[in-house]
Amino acid sequence: MTGYDSDVFRSAYDGLLARWPADREALTVPTPCGETRVNACGPRDAPPLPGGGGATSLSWYAQAADLARTHRVYAPDIVGAPGLSIPAPGRHPRTLADLTGWLDALLDGLGLDRTDLGGHSYGAWIALSYTLHAPARIRRLFLLDPTLCFTGYRPGYLLHALPMLLRPTPGRVRGFLEWETGGAAALTPEWLRLQEAGARFPAAKPVTGPRPAPEALRALQTPVLLLAAGAGKVHDPGRVTAGAEALLPRVTTAVLPGVSHHALPQAAPKELTSRLTDFLSD
Repeated sequence: MTGYDSDVFRSAYDGLLARWPADREALTVPTPCGETRVNACGPRDAPPLPGGGGATSLSWYAQAADLARTHRVYAPDIVGAPGLSIPAPGRHPRTLADLTGWLDALLDGLGLDRTDLGGHSYGAWIALSYTLHAPARIRRLFLLDPTLCFTGYRPGYLLHALPMLLRPTPGRVRGFLEWETGGAAALTPEWLRLQEAGARFPAAKPVTGPRPAPEALRALQTPVLLLAAGAGKVHDPGRVTAGAEALLPRVTTAVLPGVSHHALPQAAPKELTSRLTDFLSD
């Protein structure tokens, strides 16, 4: 893509990576879609916890240290999305089946037969979709302000996002994120720099799809924790939690006040940390 500078992106990536715990480890896992970069931390003999999001694996930096006290945290860069994963020629995920197949191969490559799983935003949609695909592999699932799982986007959010989506530039990315989060003060400088550097990343079109089928959600017996962003502008948090409660038989929900969608999980309010660790420790 015109204007992309790989050195600037890598510098920004490494800058945010420095905020991860000191015992972090960079792994490369071969999959049919290409080489997947996984940032890992925590005791190797602790229960595993893969997590995903839509803004590189590094977005978990604010939660990684706390989660790594009880889990071995694995945060992958989605193949074809901004990050350090390297897609195989013509093999990046194009369908939901491709995406779940990539996660099958990733968990196999990490030696994880059964694991906890979590995601934020688009990553939460991926995590929920994968759990429906392979419920026997997932012990517990957490969803942070999931998009397109239980309700749609607010029209105002889409209108504000449209210029950035049509012609992404660092300035448009910054302006959009400042609007949604209520100002730059809510954002970590290293995280914001990485989002700006990724504006022109030569990413593949992300895999999207319909919301999970209601009958599939009603049949899911995996324990789920859903935390919605009370100050988010993406969707109505009340509708998200109500939709999940109406469909998932083993779900616990809560709305975290004062935090926006894009500030999760980096905002790391105390309530978020305690709820995640309590849920995953059961």
